[in-house]
Amino acid sequence: MPMPPTVLVRLIRISAFGLGNFFEPVFRALETSENEFHVMCLLVSTDHGRAAPSELSELVGTSRANMTRILDSMLSAGWVSRSVDARDGRRQIICITPAGRAKVQEVVPRMIEPLNRAFSGLSPGELETLNKLLRKAIVSFDQGARAMSAAA
Repeated sequence: MPMPPTVLVRLIRISAFGLGNFFEPVFRALETSENEFHVMCLLVSTDHGRAAPSELSELVGTSRANMTRILDSMLSAGWVSRSVDARDGRRQIICITPAGRAKVQEVVPRMIEPLNRAFSGLSPGELETLNKLLRKAIVSFDQGARAMSAAA
């Protein structure tokens, strides 16, 4: 008999997989990928429109190797630029370009209908509860991971 936390982990994984399958054709039609879109949104939301690849990798939730591939694709599209950090020559900085900002402005309005459709089975109250619980779970995961690392 599975334990309730085990079932929860499975449900979260199935949900994440389902979201990916739902939105993959949406992003393909918008000529971007989910990860590229998230990177652009993260860069647009920063004060200076820049971040290190390692920061982006952590925030998007992908490996550094995959982030390199994502950024290479975005560089080819002209949505970001890459430069060397003036304070640390070993570190790269990724900056959103005007074309990247324009892509975000193009994509965001076109995501409203698919997002509404994806969550149409939930009431506004259920969406708010889900939002709060997922945020709380993420904090719990981070704290648990830190505690496990400290104990190792």
